[in-house]
Amino acid sequence: MTQTPAAVLRHEDGRVRCAWCGTDPTYVAYHDTEWGVPVHDDALLFEMLCLEGAQAGLSWITVLRKRENYRAALDGFDAARIARYRPARIERLMANPGLIRNRLKLESLVSNARAYLDLRQEPGAFAALLWDFRPERRRRPRAQGDVPASTAESDAMSRELKRRGFRFVGTTICYAFMQAVGIVDDHQARCHRAG
Repeated sequence: MTQTPAAVLRHEDGRVRCAWCGTDPTYVAYHDTEWGVPVHDDALLFEMLCLEGAQAGLSWITVLRKRENYRAALDGFDAARIARYRPARIERLMANPGLIRNRLKLESLVSNARAYLDLRQEPGAFAALLWDFRPERRRRPRAQGDVPASTAESDAMSRELKRRGFRFVGTTICYAFMQAVGIVDDHQARCHRAG
């Protein structure tokens, strides 16, 4: 693997990728198959928003490595089930070494599931709300330093989600979420995934 200009990496397979994914196979696979791919499925958007909230203050690879543990522990991110979790269930989650054992983050899953269910009166309502924050125009970043931590759109998404009762949805979390689910596409200009 070699470093090439514009903060991308050329990997042994000959592909140039955004430098942030490094060489960890889990991260590379996520970069190549998920990150920046447009998601319009309400349930998957809910899962990704929960995972982005769990990531707050940590690296994404930490959450990515625990994703299957989260799916198993959280009933496959079934919002109707999560919304009914009681304090005893949170205590069991706190004892699960496969999760990030932060009480506030785990409790936010319950409030977020309830807010999601309130919002999602009809299929596609959650996706429609989130995709309303897609920027009209965006330049392809040439280097990692060109990628913002937040934008006016992520500020607005954060405010709206908080207004609707979601937690762990600050503007930086919202922007990372927007990148993950393809609301914005921040693959760097020389990356093989840049469209």
